[in-house]
Amino acid sequence: MSGAGTIRTAEAIAARVRAGSRLLALWVERLWSHGQTSPDQGLAIQPAEIRRILNDPQVDAEQYRQFLSEDEPARLARDAAAAEEALSNDGFWSGLVETFGLSLNERDLLALCIAVELDPRLGRVLAYVSDDMRATQPTAAATAGIFGWTDGFAGSSGLAPMSGLLRWRLAHPVSGEPAWRAATAWQADRAVVMSVKAERWVDSSLDRCTRLIGPEGTAGLRCLYPQVLVRMLADLSGEDWADGKREFEVVLTGPEGSGRETLAAQFATVMGRPLLAVKSALAGQAATQSVGTGLETGSDARSESRIDLLVKAVRLALATGAILYWRDAETISATEWIEVKSLGGRSLRGALEAPPTATHRYALPPIETALRLELWACSSESPAPAIVRTQRLTPEEIRLVAQASGQAVRMDAVHGELRRAAHTNRELMQPLACPYEWDDLVVNPSLHRTLKDFEAQVELRWEVYEDWGFGRLTPLGKGISALFGGPSGTGKTMAAQVLARSLGLELYRVDLAGVVNKYIGETEKRLRDVFDACERSGALLFFDEADALFGSRMQVKDSHDRFANIEIDYLLQRIEQFDGIAILATNRKNDLDAAFLRRLRFVVDFLNPDKQERRILWEKALPALSPGGERILGDVDFGLLAGEMELNGAQIKAIALGAAFLARRAGARIEMEHIELSAHREYAKQGLMMRAGLAHAGTSRNGTSRSEVR
Repeated sequence: MSGAGTIRTAEAIAARVRAGSRLLALWVERLWSHGQTSPDQGLAIQPAEIRRILNDPQVDAEQYRQFLSEDEPARLARDAAAAEEALSNDGFWSGLVETFGLSLNERDLLALCIAVELDPRLGRVLAYVSDDMRATQPTAAATAGIFGWTDGFAGSSGLAPMSGLLRWRLAHPVSGEPAWRAATAWQADRAVVMSVKAERWVDSSLDRCTRLIGPEGTAGLRCLYPQVLVRMLADLSGEDWADGKREFEVVLTGPEGSGRETLAAQFATVMGRPLLAVKSALAGQAATQSVGTGLETGSDARSESRIDLLVKAVRLALATGAILYWRDAETISATEWIEVKSLGGRSLRGALEAPPTATHRYALPPIETALRLELWACSSESPAPAIVRTQRLTPEEIRLVAQASGQAVRMDAVHGELRRAAHTNRELMQPLACPYEWDDLVVNPSLHRTLKDFEAQVELRWEVYEDWGFGRLTPLGKGISALFGGPSGTGKTMAAQVLARSLGLELYRVDLAGVVNKYIGETEKRLRDVFDACERSGALLFFDEADALFGSRMQVKDSHDRFANIEIDYLLQRIEQFDGIAILATNRKNDLDAAFLRRLRFVVDFLNPDKQERRILWEKALPALSPGGERILGDVDFGLLAGEMELNGAQIKAIALGAAFLARRAGARIEMEHIELSAHREYAKQGLMMRAGLAHAGTSRNGTSRSEVR
């Protein structure tokens, strides 16, 4: 919509208003001269005025026709007709009227509102021709008189309550007055006035929540989803889409940052139109901000609402010939969506999931490893971190990570950007520190190989799925999940920490207290949030005490059993469709539903350490030197400790820590007596007791145990 004339649109509107007002002013002056109205503009009412008002309308019409036959009124009428024709031929104005389907009466009222905004002095003219010094704002009655409406210029407004002016927010009644009244004062929307002055559509109230993307915005951008674009063009390039012959609800599904907006812009470019991208979540914030800044945005900002801004976004798209794209369509309520759809036009929606009402659904698949590496190379000169290969990062996440990393890739910066992109719920998931490496993990060789196999599958999964084509064997979900079963203290959590650190992933532990909820359906909703956040952030998800969630289904005896089974069924379905990495830990492996075990890639049994492993654990727990080089360990017999006490790793660490505090308090090195006292206390926590002392047990080397636990 643009202007195309020898005079500007604003000048043409003002010329038409002035021409019509001159003719009406001459008629009002004629009435004054005959005593049929009050020259003091309403301060007194003359009898002749009352008689004129109560006259037969046909008599008044005949008198006005006779008036127009006189030389001066006839000349003014010709001037008014010429001004009307000039405005009708104005390209911008005629485009505006046609685009929003305005009736003749609506067109005239809007023109008068715009003229008064452009030249406030015309308010005094309105009072003059209305014979009322208070009537300084445009009304339907004043419009009828100035533009000579054939249905009468003093009575009927000619406007329906839901006219195009109101529907498109082009103008609104002042102070909430009824739109149908002829005496209701009207005001043009600020964007309409500014657009008329610029002769192109502009709306500053939408600056924060919209972006117009023309062909130059997509030039040089690679299409990441060519197959999806081909399908869209095949489905949406027909007359039904262009002419609006039937309802379309087109949804692009994919995570935030996957390139939905870019794909929509590329579609619009091929269709020969720009794309207007709307951040509907920001529309509410913009409305709130406008309410608080009335001095900056004008008086109509005080009545601005979220639905007003959504309608104005549709208005902007129509005025600019753009295809509308709702960037975060989930934030639009059902009520708002009904009104938005009623305005017509063609739009695309971006969402995580398509609503049931969608007529066309286009899912954006995760981009493959080769393309992820290519996008990284376009954003950074440094080598791609392992997470780019192991996780299905979105294009936006790759850009953010590359931007944060700079020349040297820092994993803390990588994780920080992914946390920003994924919005993990800290009420449901808590991050776990990962201070341990493979050398810190003491397990038997078989278990160590299994854990290394788990790591390798995470690192190589997309090469196997994509390059070798084995993704066909996992059509539902391509995640890697494992069960770590075994007694407490055997290293299940440490193994998860080691794997996360080695893979360059963040580790999140699921808070069961936050996930499990007594309200029906709430647990499933929270579990969905947990799994979705894990898939989005590329973190390793750790379910400690997994039997609390993944327990066996039970025979249904009441409604509680039925809903408990529904939760388990949901978990079975979600773990099968999972695309992330998860570890379930439990010391009650037999309590898990057998269906879960079938869906897990690895089932790993953690056993209590044997004598050799216990010795290694003692040696790692009790270093000879402090970080500063001071000798802190006395004469400690690690073989004796490993042989005399059958402990797990957690117990050994607890005893070593207690012995360190005892020795430090005594101002001495860590000796066997400190370890013995600490061990007595550790056994006591479990209701056990050591009968013989470790310090004396070392005097016998014949293999007979001198310590006994009961």
